[in-house]
Amino acid sequence: MLRDLRRALSRERVRYGAADRTLFAHDASVFEGGLSGPICFPESTAEVQDIMRIAMQHERSVVPRGAGTGLTGGAIPLGAPIVVAMTKMDTILEVDIANGVAWVEPGVVNLDLTRSLSELGFNFAPDPSSQQVCTIGGNVANNAGGPHCLAYGVTDAHVLAIEVVLSSGDVVTLGSVRGESLGLDLRGAFVGSEGTLGIATKIAVRLSKNPPAVRTLLLSFSSMRDAAQTVSDVVAAGIVPAAMEVMDREITNAVENYVGAGYPRDAAAVLLAEVEGLEGGVEIDSQRIVEVAQSNNAKSIHRAESEAERALLWKGRKTAFGAIAQIKPDYYLHDSVVPRSKLADVLESIYEIGARHDLMVMNVFHAGDGNLHPILLYDGRIAGELERVHAAGAEIVRACLAVGGVLSGEHGIGVEKQPYMEEQFSSDDLDHQERLRRSFDPMCRVNPGKVLPEGHSCADIQALRSIPTGVWG
Repeated sequence: MLRDLRRALSRERVRYGAADRTLFAHDASVFEGGLSGPICFPESTAEVQDIMRIAMQHERSVVPRGAGTGLTGGAIPLGAPIVVAMTKMDTILEVDIANGVAWVEPGVVNLDLTRSLSELGFNFAPDPSSQQVCTIGGNVANNAGGPHCLAYGVTDAHVLAIEVVLSSGDVVTLGSVRGESLGLDLRGAFVGSEGTLGIATKIAVRLSKNPPAVRTLLLSFSSMRDAAQTVSDVVAAGIVPAAMEVMDREITNAVENYVGAGYPRDAAAVLLAEVEGLEGGVEIDSQRIVEVAQSNNAKSIHRAESEAERALLWKGRKTAFGAIAQIKPDYYLHDSVVPRSKLADVLESIYEIGARHDLMVMNVFHAGDGNLHPILLYDGRIAGELERVHAAGAEIVRACLAVGGVLSGEHGIGVEKQPYMEEQFSSDDLDHQERLRRSFDPMCRVNPGKVLPEGHSCADIQALRSIPTGVWG
């Protein structure tokens, strides 16, 4: 099989060394246990087809991979499959301003796409915090969001069509750049499927026009409850900001030590709110947000006075996770969604869970849509500490589900949240999800062992068991 893969690509683009296999057995999550087979770096749709056909011929599974920034173990190879790294397919193929669409390959980095469009007056709206490194293909796989998804929606709202190579090696195009496609929305089924339905090789994305005016506010509060209430009250007032991000005192101070973004150090919580649109409307909405914040005991209110100051405030928010390294060497970042009205209650539960497990907890999250990202800090070199992190993480997930929340807002299920799928979905729900998957990939050869739990994905389990652990030597 290795010989066939190298013949189809080249020896240089099919790696099999121990160092490569170790590196590609991991993603950015805390989950161990991956085992990689050969790592392939295709440069075209035809080469992805060749890989799929060789995998089918040799009865091997395939795992697609982007930049490896996923946080739920979705790109971890299980059972020594072929890893298909899409990072060399990184070309912006076509930009059609007249129709507001661009065709890109999956390895295009999120921020690179927006930077390439900026001079044309457009952007790609989904902006995950990892947008400097994450790829469009990975965004599609996990239906990624970001701070500005409150107003603009997550990746699904910005993908018109996808060219996909199925496990058989056949190529299909899901969706249409001409508007709603006829029949079932298979494009919508593919977005967020975490690489279990096939491999995207070309993606048509919707372009968003840059707003004529932007106002960015930094609001501080003496309690997290006041900040959370402000978020709920702003939305209840009919205001839809482009973004509303909340950070607690601990992460705010870490960010200030790291980049000096200008956040107040004495606040229990800060709220970064941004409104976009026509000049007059932006001014009205920003003033209304200030009034709502004042009614909820805001300590301070600051408006960014320049684009440089605005960029620095956002740099602080988007580098928050990097700032943690000055406190602890490791962190476990969660992702779940709760109703806005339950934000304060769930946050109090999260702090209590962390204290009970003797773990430091920080919170930075997409408050506008209730997408929580609690951070559990730890030192993986200390025996037993990671086990406490996982125990606390399980309690946090269940605390979110208990108030009517859902398992993921943008990170996906992967292997991290697999054990909780039966707590959100009924047996019939999971059965039908498995049937959908089999309709794309009858033998479950693409990214096996992910998303669906045991008992609802027997083909996954059988595929993994058919590959002995030591098959690659």
